Amino acid sequence: MIDKLPFQELGRFQNDWLNARYHFSFSHYHRADRQGWGKILVWNDDEIAPQSGFAPHPHRDMEIITYVRSGAITHEDNLGNRGRTGAGDVQVMSAGTGIRHAEYNRENEETQLFQIWIETAKPGATPGWSAARFPQAERDGALKTLASGYAEDQAAGALKINQDARVLGATLSAGAQAAYAPSPGRHQYVALARGSALVNGVRLDARDGAAIKDEADIRIEALDEAEVVLVDSP
Repeated sequence: MIDKLPFQELGRFQNDWLNARYHFSFSHYHRADRQGWGKILVWNDDEIAPQSGFAPHPHRDMEIITYVRSGAITHEDNLGNRGRTGAGDVQVMSAGTGIRHAEYNRENEETQLFQIWIETAKPGATPGWSAARFPQAERDGALKTLASGYAEDQAAGALKINQDARVLGATLSAGAQAAYAPSPGRHQYVALARGSALVNGVRLDARDGAAIKDEADIRIEALDEAEVVLVDSP
């Protein structure tokens, strides 16, 4: 089963510095048929104006993954963490018992990103933040695990999250293919950061999404140069 969510049908919020699209119900946007997907509770597509951003605010018991599509985001939190995550790279915040953070675009250009919230499997865990670079060459033509709850993925360089889930990314040239074989009963969600691709024959264009379940294999074929993000979760 593949349920396509076109970009034009996503929820929307806009003010003087933020242009956000919501794949699932979030904040004041509510749709009964889009209440997350498995343990994936939030998938937001944010455009943040230069020299602006999200002021300090709290989170608790959530795994929050930020995939930067263009520009950069600067993270600051009450634990003393501070870091800049650039285009194509990823940061993870495990909110645990509670964390207060801010996310600013300190650049002189717009920042575009996906922010993904996954329900934690370890409520009350120690909060933390981490980030890593994932050079395009390392995920050219194949899905690379960027964040994961599995020790073997973390040993290979993936950022740690507290859930039996994976966040994967790939950059594909026109005609190139990538594949993923999910375990039965799990939920996958795919979104295109840029470009166009067929996902098991269903066309997705830039910033479209697709909720997937009960597919033995997921095959992604780029129609032009494409950048793909896939999450696999319970």
